[in-house]
This record gives sequence, C-alpha cells and structure tokens, in this order.
Amino acid sequence: MFENLNWWEIGALLLLALLIFGDRLPQVISDGLRMVRNLRNMASTATTDLSRELGTDIKLEDLHPKAFIRKHLISEEDEQAIRKPLQTVYDDLRADVTGVHNELKEVASAADLRSTGGTSTTTSSAPAAAPAPTPAPRARSYDDAT
Repeated sequence: MFENLNWWEIGALLLLALLIFGDRLPQVISDGLRMVRNLRNMASTATTDLSRELGTDIKLEDLHPKAFIRKHLISEEDEQAIRKPLQTVYDDLRADVTGVHNELKEVASAADLRSTGGTSTTTSSAPAAAPAPTPAPRARSYDDAT
C-alpha cells in the first residue's frame, strides 16, 4: 500500500494527521481498524453464504467472473473443446514467429562485418569495398551529451 512512499513522506502524513485530529488520533485509528475488521468479516460472511447457497466451496478469488465460469459452469471437457481451436492457432503463430526470429538472426549474423572479419561473403567479381567506418558511440543520456 505504501510502497511508493518514502519514510519522510510517511512521517509528514503522520504529523499532518496528528495536527488535524490532535488528541482524538488514537480513537480515529482504532475506529479505522475496527472498520477494516468489519469489512473483512462481511466479505468472509458473504463468501460463506454464497458457498452454502451454491453448494460448492467458493473463495474470494473465485468471484472473478472468468474464474467463476471456468470453475463452476464449464466442465473440463467443454473447456478443452473451447481451447483446442485457439491452441492450434497459437501454436502455428508461435512456430511462425520463431521461424522469423531465427531467419532474422541468420540475416543479422551474415550482415555483421565484424563477425566475418571484414571479408565480403558475396561471390561477385566486383572489387570488395572498403569496410564502412564505425559510427561514433552514442551518448548515454541528455546530461552526458551537454
């Protein structure tokens, strides 16, 4: 909850709370904690009632619509029947992407003059051109460039 606040900001918030609530701060904190406890109890009671009404064991995570449908309304055979056409499309697409990735790696390694020692791999009778000058290294940030 407070992962993006540092200690100074948390201290400033506590000081601000002390200035706003003054002597009532302990009572406000206990009221807030009591409210959180009541909300947790209401959520657990609601999931228990829902489990009892449906006749299955339901957890709070199961109340997400996709998880609820997957767990309680669709059998495993139905889920596999739904996934099968999509799985074949996914597998074909993954194979194509892998093939393109491998071809790009081959082209990149063939075009890389440093890995071939600066020699040309073409078989034409034209004289080999001088290797292209290497570009200057790029600045890492705007502050380094200025």
